[in-house]
Amino acid sequence: MDTQRLILAMIFFFSMFMLFEAWQRESRPPQPATATPAQPGTKTPAADVPSGPTKALDAPILNTGPAATTQKGQDGETIQVFTDVLNVQIDTIGGTIKHIELPKHRGTVDTSKNFVLLERGPQRTYVAQSGLIGEGLPNHNSKFTAAAREYKLQDGQQVLEVRLESTASDGSVTSKVFVFERGSYSVRIRQELRTAGGASPRQIYAYYQVLRDSTPPEGDSAMLPTYTGVAVYTELNKFQKVAFGDIEKGKVTYPKTANEGWIGLVQHYFVSAWIVQPPIAREFYTKKVDGDLYTAGVIVPLAAQGTDGTLVQEVTLYAGPQDQDKLATIAPGLELTVDYGWLTIIAAPLFWVLKNLYAWVGNWGVAIILLTCLIKLIFYPLSAASYRSMAKMRVLAPKMQRLKEQYGDDRQRMQQAMMEMYKTEKINPLGGCLPILVQIPVFIALYWVLLASFELRQAPFFGWIKDLAATDPYFILPILMGATMIIQTRLNPEPPDPIQAKIMKIMPIAFSVFFFFFPAGLVLYWLVNNILSIAQQWHITRRMEQAAPAHGRR
Repeated sequence: MDTQRLILAMIFFFSMFMLFEAWQRESRPPQPATATPAQPGTKTPAADVPSGPTKALDAPILNTGPAATTQKGQDGETIQVFTDVLNVQIDTIGGTIKHIELPKHRGTVDTSKNFVLLERGPQRTYVAQSGLIGEGLPNHNSKFTAAAREYKLQDGQQVLEVRLESTASDGSVTSKVFVFERGSYSVRIRQELRTAGGASPRQIYAYYQVLRDSTPPEGDSAMLPTYTGVAVYTELNKFQKVAFGDIEKGKVTYPKTANEGWIGLVQHYFVSAWIVQPPIAREFYTKKVDGDLYTAGVIVPLAAQGTDGTLVQEVTLYAGPQDQDKLATIAPGLELTVDYGWLTIIAAPLFWVLKNLYAWVGNWGVAIILLTCLIKLIFYPLSAASYRSMAKMRVLAPKMQRLKEQYGDDRQRMQQAMMEMYKTEKINPLGGCLPILVQIPVFIALYWVLLASFELRQAPFFGWIKDLAATDPYFILPILMGATMIIQTRLNPEPPDPIQAKIMKIMPIAFSVFFFFFPAGLVLYWLVNNILSIAQQWHITRRMEQAAPAHGRR
């Protein structure tokens, strides 16, 4: 395969795709606002708490959405929770999860530290909030109390519960219970409302939301940007992205109500999502709030439990890596947060093959090499046809040079003579293009697999390559790849146009610099692919050149 032409074609198709996506975003009509009728006999909820549904439990939830979600006052006391896979900080103001650290995963930039997914600080806001909707009910700005300031999952212990409580002036008690399990990145958050004297309260709704600024995650590259924003999944509409910019402009089209599904925030390699397991009515909402903050959440009704009038609702917060095998077991569609773009139908099988190769060899770098060899083998007939076409052009290079000397600057007559020569020699000058076009979707899909798969994050290859998802620290792989591109350029027939010939000579150097910013796994793939292409092209060209004299005698 002619790598130069492949890269140019990929750039063209990427550009067309991005232009189409931009056109769709600009031409999509804004989502009309839905008016919400006021419930008789009730007051407007506090401005920083989502406004609740107004229908009965068995009726559809109306699209009301939150009014605003801002942090008020100062932090309360901090409750520390330690499990085998999570270090969590819970604020007693609102029971807000203000910090989640993953001790089994290293930081993106500073690998000496643990990776931090959720945090609240001067540079970044990303927290998980919950509360009840209604006058006098505790929300994420209310004060809670806890029995201890530190909880730790002990050896042999499988489940750890952390209980916070808030007592209202009328004597009702609201409990917020956080349930942690060994080896799990899921936190079950249960809200319980016990009224004074066991009185049966009116229908109460709970909300669960994440609050985040639009700042890209640490280490996100401007050269290879990845999606950071809201995602919603329902059985009817499947997986949908909701970008922060679309939320601000009101251009959101996700379903507001459903009986199943989840909502969350996605960033490169990690996700946080609110998952309501039972098939009950729920309302999804998104909104831009103060400054550069955005909120995404779900509203669900509390259900009566037992005979004492207690109302309960439990929702699961998943906050962890985009491990596709595990995500698929947590909630339907959650594995789709590993977004391979519009070529998922090709990328998903490629990742399956790559994963199985890794299970066999135990090294992701070696698995990438083997996958490259398999793809090259599958496309061998197509690439061979391309190389044969280029080899014929190379054999005819002396004749083309004579035509150039014969016709000089008369381009029209030279083109006519060249076409006549192609016809006589039975050569299609575009014969090498179709095989390349057929392979482009596969290579783009593999690009996304290597870029988006969490499994390759901080995966070592050997020697100086400690992270296949990061750039080569010494640029050795990009330099080697540039050298292979130079070799391929010399194997190709030189274009008759002098300007085009100069461009083809400069291109390997230019693209080598470009690949300095690519993850090492991607560069490794291109390097191996180029080496295999050189071997195949050299073999075919050598055979064609050896057969050229006999051909000339015929």
